[in-house]
Amino acid sequence: MRIMRSLIAVSAVAVATTALAVAPAMADPVNSHYKAVKPNPWDIVAVGSETTTYLVDQLAHNYDATLKKSTPSTPFLYSWDAVPPNNPLDTTSTITPKTGCPTTARPDGSSAGISAVAGNTDGSVKWTYHYTTGKGKHKKKHTEKGTSPCFNFARSSRAREATDPAFSPGGISFVALAEDAITYATTSNSNAPANLTTADLTNIFNCTYTQWNQIPGNSSGSSATIDPILPQAGSGTLSTWVADLGLGSSSEPTCSTITQPNAPEENEGTSPDFLVDGSPNPNVIYPFSIGSYVSQEFHSPACGSKPTGSENHFGCDETGVLDLRSINGTAPTTGSGTGTTINPGFSGNFFRILYDVVPYASNASHIPSEYAKFLGPKGYFCQTAQQKVLRDYGYEPTAICGFAS
Repeated sequence: MRIMRSLIAVSAVAVATTALAVAPAMADPVNSHYKAVKPNPWDIVAVGSETTTYLVDQLAHNYDATLKKSTPSTPFLYSWDAVPPNNPLDTTSTITPKTGCPTTARPDGSSAGISAVAGNTDGSVKWTYHYTTGKGKHKKKHTEKGTSPCFNFARSSRAREATDPAFSPGGISFVALAEDAITYATTSNSNAPANLTTADLTNIFNCTYTQWNQIPGNSSGSSATIDPILPQAGSGTLSTWVADLGLGSSSEPTCSTITQPNAPEENEGTSPDFLVDGSPNPNVIYPFSIGSYVSQEFHSPACGSKPTGSENHFGCDETGVLDLRSINGTAPTTGSGTGTTINPGFSGNFFRILYDVVPYASNASHIPSEYAKFLGPKGYFCQTAQQKVLRDYGYEPTAICGFAS
């Protein structure tokens, strides 16, 4: 860990605070030179899931590098992070998604992104584009006009839910991108057993088990009170975890020390919610994307440091005081160092597909043609050359990349 586990109480707080305060000055979104940019009205903008924030940042950056200029026929692709990259604990910021669009609350999480795209909650923007063709006496001026939505597609780390618009005209399409898995995380000084079963986790998060020694086979364990914490409302990791455990409710457990809307951002371990009296809380238990953890821990710079040539350009190590744990006797990762990956033998119930969500199209792919060039089965995101990017950001390729459902 880049945030040392053995720090004394005061230092633990200081390090966590400093890491956030001096996070890299990466803006969002950025152009091909990693400089802040205001998307043109005709550009394509993504919002939503924190889990895939940095992956899509990188894929968008790579895609834009293949284009010469942003035009209505060759729009650039930009990805707004789920939270400000220089302050990942800020869940109330606002953004102006494109030039000419209204300023609106930054969509934080899968459900917020899907809602923005499906409901077009921020409206649309009219634009005029002037360009010239020919030279000399053949030179001719042209004007093109159009209207574009302020949000084009959503990053989602959850699958379709019954309350989402249908997979039909007027609805939305969930387009597969990559594979991930979820486990639980605790502090290194945790009172939790090194391994928990699915049943154990269900009973912990529904507050049937409130002390560690109530867990079967752990009767000699600590009698301390368990502190189960769930991520912010609308998180795809939250809804997937709730479904995996059959909890029935996405609300914070009644036996948790926190309540919504004060839940921490998903996939980070730097929140004060994971401390008690300034030290890592040994009773905290928190769901965490394994792919996101691998990306942060093994491929990203320390927060406040510039990435080296071999480190990811987007994101930093926000794992903080949390470590991943095993479920049903299976380890969440395999390999070591930069060769660490999601364990293909991890408990199968906790794997998930990561998606991009677009308006439904009545064509063979059910993806609007302007998005198919990068999201479709033969699109840029699914090309073999981009599979290394998926792994650098902790995730695994999926055979159904680009297929809509």
